[in-house]
Amino acid sequence: MLSGSNILKIQISVAPQHQPDKSEPVYSPPSPRVGGDMAAPRLEVLLLLAVVLVVACGATPSDILYRVQEEQPPNTLIGSLAADRGLPDSGHLYKLEVGSPYLRVDGKTGDIYTTEIPIDRETLRDCRNLFEGDKCFLEFEVSITDMVKGIGSGPRLIEGRIEVLDMNDNTPQFSSPILTLSIPENTHIGALFSIPMATDRDSGTNGVAEYSLSTGPDADQLFSLQVAVDSDEKLPQLVVMGNLDREKKDSYDLNIRVVDGGKPARASSALLRVTVTDQNDNAPKFERSHYEAELPENSPQGHSVLQVRANDADTGTNGEIDYILHQASETVQRLLRIDRSTGIIYVKGLVDREEESILKFSVVAKDRGPNSKTSKVVVTIKVRDQNDNAPAIEIRGIGLVTHHEGVANISEDMPISTAVALVQVSDRDEGENAVVTCVVAGDVPFQLRPASESSNDRKRKYFLQTTTLLDYERVKYYRIEIVAVDSGNPALSSTNSLKVQVTDVNDNTPIFSPALLEVDFAEGNQPGDRVLDVVATDADSGSNAELAYSIIESTATRLFEINANTGEVRVKNLLDREETERYEFRVAAADKGLPSKTGTATVVVNVLDRNDNDPKFMLSGYSFSVIENMPPLNPVGVVTVTDNDKGENARVRLFVEPDNGKFLIQNGTGTILSSISFDREKESTYTFRLKAVDAGDPPRSSYVGVTINVLDENDNAPYVTKPANSSYTYLSPGTPLDTRVEVVEAEDMDSGPNAELVYAIEGGNPYGLFHISPGSGEITLAREFTGKHNGLHRLVVRVKDRGKPPRHTTALVHVFVNDTKSNVSLIEVLVGHSLYTPLDRDIAGDPNYALAQRSNILYGSLAGIAGVILVIVAVMVIRHRLQKDTKSGYQAGKKESKDLYAPKQGPKNGKGKKVKKGKAPKPSKPLEEDEEAGLQKGLKFNLINDNVNDSPRIHLPLNYPPGSPDLGRHYRSNSPLPSIQLQPQSPSASKKHQAVQDLPAANTFVGTGDNNSTGSDQYSDYSYKANPPKYSKQVGDYAHAAAAGYPHVAAGYPHVAAGYHRDIRWTDRVW
Repeated sequence: MLSGSNILKIQISVAPQHQPDKSEPVYSPPSPRVGGDMAAPRLEVLLLLAVVLVVACGATPSDILYRVQEEQPPNTLIGSLAADRGLPDSGHLYKLEVGSPYLRVDGKTGDIYTTEIPIDRETLRDCRNLFEGDKCFLEFEVSITDMVKGIGSGPRLIEGRIEVLDMNDNTPQFSSPILTLSIPENTHIGALFSIPMATDRDSGTNGVAEYSLSTGPDADQLFSLQVAVDSDEKLPQLVVMGNLDREKKDSYDLNIRVVDGGKPARASSALLRVTVTDQNDNAPKFERSHYEAELPENSPQGHSVLQVRANDADTGTNGEIDYILHQASETVQRLLRIDRSTGIIYVKGLVDREEESILKFSVVAKDRGPNSKTSKVVVTIKVRDQNDNAPAIEIRGIGLVTHHEGVANISEDMPISTAVALVQVSDRDEGENAVVTCVVAGDVPFQLRPASESSNDRKRKYFLQTTTLLDYERVKYYRIEIVAVDSGNPALSSTNSLKVQVTDVNDNTPIFSPALLEVDFAEGNQPGDRVLDVVATDADSGSNAELAYSIIESTATRLFEINANTGEVRVKNLLDREETERYEFRVAAADKGLPSKTGTATVVVNVLDRNDNDPKFMLSGYSFSVIENMPPLNPVGVVTVTDNDKGENARVRLFVEPDNGKFLIQNGTGTILSSISFDREKESTYTFRLKAVDAGDPPRSSYVGVTINVLDENDNAPYVTKPANSSYTYLSPGTPLDTRVEVVEAEDMDSGPNAELVYAIEGGNPYGLFHISPGSGEITLAREFTGKHNGLHRLVVRVKDRGKPPRHTTALVHVFVNDTKSNVSLIEVLVGHSLYTPLDRDIAGDPNYALAQRSNILYGSLAGIAGVILVIVAVMVIRHRLQKDTKSGYQAGKKESKDLYAPKQGPKNGKGKKVKKGKAPKPSKPLEEDEEAGLQKGLKFNLINDNVNDSPRIHLPLNYPPGSPDLGRHYRSNSPLPSIQLQPQSPSASKKHQAVQDLPAANTFVGTGDNNSTGSDQYSDYSYKANPPKYSKQVGDYAHAAAAGYPHVAAGYPHVAAGYHRDIRWTDRVW
C-alpha cells in the first residue's frame, strides 16, 4: 500500500480515440456501467500493474487525473479512489467536497460516478471560452475519514481533475441560412472569394472537417470550391471558373454544405447567393496579416487598444474603407468597438482579465464602391493582469465536522491535531499577484496545515486543526480569525473568521424512579386531560443535565402527548375501550449533551368502557363492475361493515338508499343483488348509498356510497351511415391509380374494442381493381382500368367490429366506369337491378350483364306502356263514379271522407326534421349470426328517391319501431315515384337487444317513394338471419304482387316491372 504522502496519478481513457501519454500508467475501466462489478478481475490486474509501474519508476506525487467522455448516462463509473490510492474499501468514509452536481462518490468504496445532471463540455463554466487544442477539466475534491480511529485522526483530502473529452453532439452551423457574396462581372478566372465560415461548438476532430459546394446546371462551369487552412481553421473560398456577365445573369444560387469529423458525422447546409455586380477592380489590403495587442484590465472606456489599417488602390469612393468587427463573440462586442473610418479599436465596457484573458476576433475592411470588396484580418488582444482582486478565504466543514451558520462544534475530548475546518485561499489574479500567504491571527490553540501537496499558488487548501487539548470548563468557544495577504504591489489582504464551539462531555444517563408507571383512566374524556406526571433525574450539569421528555412509540403519539420540559402526560383524543382496553408505551428523558444520553420508563394506561362507536365500512366508497345482460338476482358486489363495540352494540343491519327496487342487500353476508338486467347502452352507471345501523341505545349509523359500472358487451352490430346502397360513383377509364373512389363510414353503439371497426371488400372485386383501407374505410383505385372493366362494379364491403365474438354488417358500393355518364337513367337501372342480384355474383363490368339490363329495359318499357293504359282506364272509371256521386247532391251534416292514401305536402324547401347534432340514431341490435354463413341470407330493401339531383338510393331497414302505422300511410312522397307498399305478413320478433323482423330465407322486398327521406343511413345495412321456411310462400306472393297488384308501378317504371317477371326469381335461399 502506498504511503499517505504519495498521490497516485491515473488517467482513465473512456473515449478510445483519445490516448494518454506514454509516460503515464493507464487504467482503462470497462464500458460505462451502473454500480456493478463487471470485469472486476481485469480491473484489479490493470490497477496492480499501474501501481507497480508508479513505484518502480519513482513517480512524484501529483493530482489524480481521470478522463471521461461528455454526456455519459447517470451512474457511469469514472474511477475508484479506494483502488487507485491503495486504500481499503471498508472502514473509511469518502465524502465529496467539490464536484457536485455533476459527480457523486460512494461513501464506502470511493467510486466516483456521474449523476442525473450530465457533464456537457460546451456548458461547463471553465470550458466555455476554450481555444482550439485547449483541454477541458472538471475539478473535484474528496475527503477521507478513518472511521476506525475516529474524527480525532483527522481527515485526508484528495484533489483530482477529470478531463472531459468532447463528443460529437453539436452540428456545425452557418451564421445564416442564406449567405450572400458579391462578385464583380468580368472577374478573371481563378479569382478567390471568401465564404463566411461555419462554426461548431465541438472541438478537435468533432469540429468542422470539410465543405462541399453543389451548383445548378447554369453555374456548374462557373464556380468551384476551395478550402484553405489557416491556424487549423478551414476557410471556404469560392473560385471563379468562368466569365461572368451581369447582363446575362445577375445572380446564382448555390448550396454549400459543411460536415464535421465526428462519427457519425453531423452536417448542415446554407444557400449561397452569388450576386454579379459591376466591376470594382481592387479590394482593400491590410498592412499586416495578423494584429496583436496587450490591454491592461480595468482600462477606462474610450481607451484605444490598437489601430488596424488597410489600403485600397482604387480612387474615389472605391478607395474609401469602412472597418467592421467580424465573427466577434458577444463578449467582444460588449467590451470593444471599432471606428468605422479609422480602424481604431476602443474599450467599450469593463475589461476583467479574470473573466476574459484573451479576446480573439476578425476585422473586415470594406470599400465604399457600388460593388464593394472586402478583406479580413485576425486580431488577438491579451488582457494584462492588474492586482485588483484581494485573496478569497473560504471556510467549510471537512469530513464529519459540519458547520452551521459559521459555527463549528467540537467536543472537548478530541485529541490534538483534530481538523475542525478546511480553509481554501485563492486569488483570481495571476503571477506574483496571486501568491498568497495565510496565517491564523491571535493567540488561539489552532493552526493551519497544508491539506494537499498541490503546487498551485492560486488556490491553496489548509486544515484548521487544534494544537492543544480543549477544556470546556475553561473556554467554551473560540473566535478564530484567518488573514490572507497576496504579493502584489500594493499588496491586498482579506480576513475571514470561524466560531468554534467547544461542547461538554456527557457521561451520565437520566434515570426514572420508578421505572414502571401504571394508571387507570376512564374513556369519554376531553382532549387535553391530564393522565399522569413522569420525572427523571440526571447527574450531569449545565446543558447535559437539561432533560427533554418524549414518547418513544410513534403509535402512542397519536393518542398521548408529553410536555418536553415537565414530563406531564396528557391525552390528545378520546379513548375508546372497544378499540384498545390497555395502552402501554415507553417515555424517554434525553439530556441535551452531545452525544445525548437517554433514560426510559414504561407507562401503562387502563381504559374503561362505554358504547360510543359507529358502524364502519371497510372502504370509504365501493365501486363494482358488472357485465351487461346479466340476469336479475345475481350478486353485484360484497361490502364489509364492522363495529368495534360488543354485544348488541355490534349487531349491524344494512339498508339501500334510495330504495327504488333496483338493488337489494343481504344483511348476513353484505352481498348486493340486482333486481334488474343491465343494458349499458341505456344506463352505464348506477349510484346509491348503503346505510349501516347498529342495535345500540341510542343506535348509531353510517353511510357509504356505491357505484355500479356496467361493462360493455358486444351486443350491437355496426351500422353503415355512408354511402347509401343505391348510390354510385362515376369513374372514367383513365382514372389514375390511388384515386379516392368512396369512403364507407359506419358506427357502432358499443365502446372500446367492441366499437373498433375493420373494413374489407368481400365481393365484387374479381380483378383486384379496388382497395379499401381496413381502418378508415377509404376505397381507392388499385389497378388501372382496361376495356373489359367498363360498366357497373358492385363492391360488397363488410364492416366488422373487434368484439369477441365479432359482429358485422355489409354495405354496397357501386362504381360506374365509362367514358361518359350521359345515360343516367341506364346507370340508375343498373344500380337498381344490382340490389336484386345475389351477393355471390360479381358485378364488375360484365358486358353480358349490361346487355341483360338493356333487354330488361325493353321489356320494362312495354310493360310500362301497358301500365299507363291501365291507369288511364282506371282514372276514367273513377271520374265517372265521382261525377255520378256529385249528381246525387250535397247531404247536410255528412262529413266528407278523407283519402288516407292521398300524398301529403312535404315540408318547405324539402327539409326534414332536424336531427340532434353529434348524435347518430341508435340502430337496432341484430341477432347473432354464424360467421361461416353466406353474406346474403336475407335482405330487406327500402327504395327511396332521395333528392332530385342525387342518384336514387336503396336503403335496407333493419327494423321498424313498435307500433308503426301502416307503411302506406306512414311514408309520404312528393317525387314522381308512386308510393307502393308490400306488407309482409310475417310476425315480428321482440327480444332484448333485438327488434328486427323475422324474415324467410329469401329476402322480403318493401318499396316506398319518399322524397323527404334524408338518406335513412341507419337503415343502409344488411341483416342476416336464417328463419324457418314457413314464410316462403308469403314472400313469393309479395314478389308477384309487386308486378301484378300495382300496375301504376309498372306504368311509371316499366324496367322495374319487367325486372319482376324476368330477373326476380327464386333460387336456393336468394332471389
